Amino acid sequence: MDPAQWMLRENINLATSLWLFLDYDGTLADFAPTPDDVFPNPEVIELITNLSQHRLLRIAIVSGRRLKHIQTLLPVEGIWLAGTYGIEMQSPKGELIHQASYEEIRPTIKTIKEIWENILNKQAGFYLEDKGWSLAIHAKDAPYSEAIEILTTARNKAVMEIGRSPFGILGGDRFLEIAPNKANKANAVNYLLGKYQRTGSYSIYIGDDDKDEEAFRVIKNHGGTAILVSNEPLKSLADFRIHNPRSVRQWLRELSANLDEIHNC
Repeated sequence: MDPAQWMLRENINLATSLWLFLDYDGTLADFAPTPDDVFPNPEVIELITNLSQHRLLRIAIVSGRRLKHIQTLLPVEGIWLAGTYGIEMQSPKGELIHQASYEEIRPTIKTIKEIWENILNKQAGFYLEDKGWSLAIHAKDAPYSEAIEILTTARNKAVMEIGRSPFGILGGDRFLEIAPNKANKANAVNYLLGKYQRTGSYSIYIGDDDKDEEAFRVIKNHGGTAILVSNEPLKSLADFRIHNPRSVRQWLRELSANLDEIHNC
């Protein structure tokens, strides 16, 4: 056991409860063929259901997917669901919480959508995802040079359109997204920890990309542990790494099985 994992075990031993913040795609489950494909994974559903019923655990799923997708992928009672990077949430009791007004956000998204549709012009290898609250272009199936050229054009057009409005541009590997500034995983985790953290609780965040890195910083500032899902030598704020979603699921099973043992020693 490396020092970071040993320290995590010690912190769990001292905590009265654990709060698990989990990304979905690339963390709990492998990526879908397209962002609009919603294929519930029975193994993931069973795992999260079991974790949610553990007396020492609280679960929050924090995803870039729209909330409607997460509700379908994880029809599990008693957990937090945070969609579109946390701008739309569902509490364990089913209450819907929005961090911004959809009616104010949507007109800008519709305007950018028309611009990006014209730029993409149905070219092969590009996928335009309308999440309602945000809009994204996925270009992982396009030739690299073509993807960079078109995404740069799309970014420049979006920047000109949004001006000083409360929107930001999110990037990534052959990826571009426009979203409200409040659509941010760090903001989501800050909100939940600030409003619902229990005394003596310890937080763990598991995620796989740069959007999760922002939340890693928040978790670590609150004294928690950040875990990156990757087998690549990426620069990260994470305390340690787990190689892939299958290994994450196994790690979570072992965590659940060991919790009572740790607290009863």
